[in-house]
Amino acid sequence: MSVTLDLRLKRANKVYHEGETVAGVIVLVCKEPLQHHGISLSMEGQVNLQLSSKSVGVFEAFYNSVKPIQLISSNIEVAKPGKIPGGKTEIPFEFPLQTKGNKVLYETYHGVFVNIQYTLRCDMKRSLLAKDLSRNCEFIVHSQPQKSKVVPTPVNFKITPDTLQNTREKGSPPKFLIRGHLDATNCVISQPLTGEVVVESSDVPVKSIELQLVRVETCGCAEGYARDATEIQNIQIAEGDVCHGLSIPIYMVFPRLFTCPTLETTNFKVEFEVNVVIVLHDDHLITENFPLKLCRV
Repeated sequence: MSVTLDLRLKRANKVYHEGETVAGVIVLVCKEPLQHHGISLSMEGQVNLQLSSKSVGVFEAFYNSVKPIQLISSNIEVAKPGKIPGGKTEIPFEFPLQTKGNKVLYETYHGVFVNIQYTLRCDMKRSLLAKDLSRNCEFIVHSQPQKSKVVPTPVNFKITPDTLQNTREKGSPPKFLIRGHLDATNCVISQPLTGEVVVESSDVPVKSIELQLVRVETCGCAEGYARDATEIQNIQIAEGDVCHGLSIPIYMVFPRLFTCPTLETTNFKVEFEVNVVIVLHDDHLITENFPLKLCRV
């Protein structure tokens, strides 16, 4: 006998803030009346930390600090054991999005070594012969907007062979002069990162100019930290040997879920950086790094 169980939230975008109510319906569809041993609904929110392979075994104390951090956990009984009539049954539910004690609801974030996730789970228990049914549904939590106004901090940059810090090669790098600016390094997460880059001169033709968004995740405790930088996205903003003296616009939208407001707690940190990467035809790679501070207003 077939039966389907589904969870539907009232909000199409599934975005909630602390203090709001997560509301929706449990949808059950079966052809004939169905016996069950109770339907329950649980809400979970937790931070999962993971150590990168290079940090495993380095610190004993790490293993206690990388246990999942519970942010929110609650459970309600939706229906007592009984029968569900044939056809489509909708059971409405509401969950207050409140933390217990002094815990903070961090914003939903999907990273490599840090994951902050909020889920609803519906379980329907059935008799021994029939399989229990369960359904998961992720919803997104946005942190409360900050009260203070964001002051944009523009950054001007100029890249020449003399400004390069760690050059890998023995010989002298080709001569070039690249300048530009970022309109802000204190960024509002819902607005794009903007600026411009200008190739003033270069002995070797330019092959490509790219914009790389990087997440820097730090897990650990007082004994030591594991800091890992990984790429989120890479956008090519120019291809080929661009005109010298021409300003090339920088424009990058921060991807949802893979970025969150810059976060710093006792056990983990999530920070972001952007790299302006210029690739020359002889495969020289010139990179300029800018730390970003993301916030929500």
